[in-house]
Amino acid sequence: MIEYILGGILASLLGFLFLYFNGKKKNNKKNEIRDECVKSFINGDLRSKGGSDDTDIIIVGAGVAGAALAYTLGKDGRRVLVIERDLTEPDRIVGELLQPGGYLKLIELDLQDCVEQIDSQRVLGYALFKDGKDTRLAYPLEKFHADVAGRSFHNGRFIQRMREKASTLPNVRLEQGTVTSLLEENGTIKGVLYKTKSGEEINAYAPLTIVCDGCFSNLRRSLCSPKVEVPSCFVGLILENCKLPYQNHGHVILADPSPILFYQISSTEVRCLVDVPGQKVPSIGNGEMAKYLKTMVAPQIPPQIYDSFIAAIDKGNIRTMPNRSMAAAPLPTPGALLMGDAFNMRHPLTGGGMTVALSDIVVLQNLLRPLRNLNDSASLCKYLESFYTLRKPVASTINTLAGALYKVFCASPDRARKEMREACFDYLSLGGLCAEGPVALLSGLNPRPLSLVCHFFGVAIFGVGRLLLPFPSPKRLWIGVKLISTASGIIFPIIRAEGVRQMFFPATVPAYYRSPPVE
Repeated sequence: MIEYILGGILASLLGFLFLYFNGKKKNNKKNEIRDECVKSFINGDLRSKGGSDDTDIIIVGAGVAGAALAYTLGKDGRRVLVIERDLTEPDRIVGELLQPGGYLKLIELDLQDCVEQIDSQRVLGYALFKDGKDTRLAYPLEKFHADVAGRSFHNGRFIQRMREKASTLPNVRLEQGTVTSLLEENGTIKGVLYKTKSGEEINAYAPLTIVCDGCFSNLRRSLCSPKVEVPSCFVGLILENCKLPYQNHGHVILADPSPILFYQISSTEVRCLVDVPGQKVPSIGNGEMAKYLKTMVAPQIPPQIYDSFIAAIDKGNIRTMPNRSMAAAPLPTPGALLMGDAFNMRHPLTGGGMTVALSDIVVLQNLLRPLRNLNDSASLCKYLESFYTLRKPVASTINTLAGALYKVFCASPDRARKEMREACFDYLSLGGLCAEGPVALLSGLNPRPLSLVCHFFGVAIFGVGRLLLPFPSPKRLWIGVKLISTASGIIFPIIRAEGVRQMFFPATVPAYYRSPPVE
C-alpha cells in the first residue's frame, strides 16, 4: 500500500511540473465589464440614504455568507447595512450540511450557537454504499473538543438564527429590498441602488460594498469573470420518520448514473438528494419524475429505507435545484468585493460550500481588523487582493475535491472510469490512513492541496495495482495506463481553473504579503 501512495505522490508531482510549465497562461488583464448591473454614480431624483458618514460597509444578501459576515463585521465595530431581497425564512434543499471544519469556523466567528434551537443533528461521518456493499467513514475528531462535529439542519432555520444574532448588534441594520445595481464613480463602487418592498428606489452609499447575493447573483458580472457550469441537478425529497442504517452519518449511494445522498436534517426528517446528470430533469408535473424515481432510483436504495423513499415520492413534495460550479475569477474593483456563492461555487456533493464561505469570512475579518477607516478605496482594493490568495489553499482544496469526487462517483461505460470508481470505494474501505486522510479533506479539518493530490493519485495507483495482480497482461496494462490518464484528466483541469500557483505556492504570489494601507 505504501508503494502505491508513494507512486501517487510521484505521479502527481510530475503531472504538476508538466502542467505548470506547459499550461496555458491565464489572461490576467482586467476586463472592463459595464452592463445593467452597474450605473454611473449620480444623485438624480432618487432618495439618498445610508451615506458613508453613517455606514462603513453595505452587504448585499443575508444568506449564510451575508448574515455571518454582517455579525462578524458588526462585532468588530463596523457600521453595517445589510440589504436582503426577502427576510422571511428561506426554504431550500441545499446548504443543509455543515462539515466539522465549517463548525470550527463558526466557533471562531462566535456563531456556534446558531446551530442550537433549530433541531440540528450531529454528523460524525459518512457511509458509502455500492453494489450491496457498504463502508463507514468516521470524521477524525479525536483531537477536538467533544462538541466539534458536523451539523445538519434546515437551511432556513440556520440562516434565520444568524440574521437574528446579527440584528442584535446596534450597529448592524437589516433591510428588505432588492439591489438592482451598483453605483459607480470613476471606476470606484460607491454603493448600491435598491428597491424597497413598497417599490421606492433608494441610493445607499458606503466605502465598501460586499456582494453576497448567492448563486443567482445579478451583480457578479461587474466584479468577476463568471464561468458557471451546471453538471447536474439535485432532486430533493424529505423522508419522514425514517431510520438510516448508520445514525449521525451522511449516506452516499454510488448509484447509476450518479450519486444519491441521505442525511438527517431534523429529529424526524431525512433529506434525500438524487443527482441527475445534465441540466434537464424529468417533469414533475406530468408524473415523469415520480416514475423515474420509482423505476430507476428506488431499486438502488438500501432496503432499510426503501419504503420511506417510496412514501416520500407518493407524498409528492418533489423539488429540484441545479448544481452549479464556478471557479473564483475576481476582477478587483475599488469599493467592492464578492463573497459566497456569488463569487465561488463547487458541486454540493461534499457539502463544502458553507465551510468555504465561513473560512473566507475569517480571512476577510483578519484583513480588515487593523483598518480604522475604509475610505481610501484604491489602497483598500490593492490591499484586499491578498484576500484572493490567502483564501486559496482552503477553498481550492474543497472545490477540487468536490469536482473530482463527483466525476469519480458517477457511473460510466468506460472501463478505466469503472475501475477508478471501484478503486475509490475499496481504497476508502481499507480504513486507517486511506480513509482518515480523504475524510479529513472532505470534512474541512485538513484542507491541504498536496494531501488531496496524493490521495487522489493514491487511489489511481491502487487501482492500477489491482489490475496488474497477480499477473499483468497487455490488456490490463493498457487499462491501467488509461486509468492514470483518466485520473489526470479529472483533477488537472479543476486545479488549472483554481490556479496552480495560488493553490500550491501562495507564498510566491506578491499579494500574499500585502500590508494594510497607511492611515
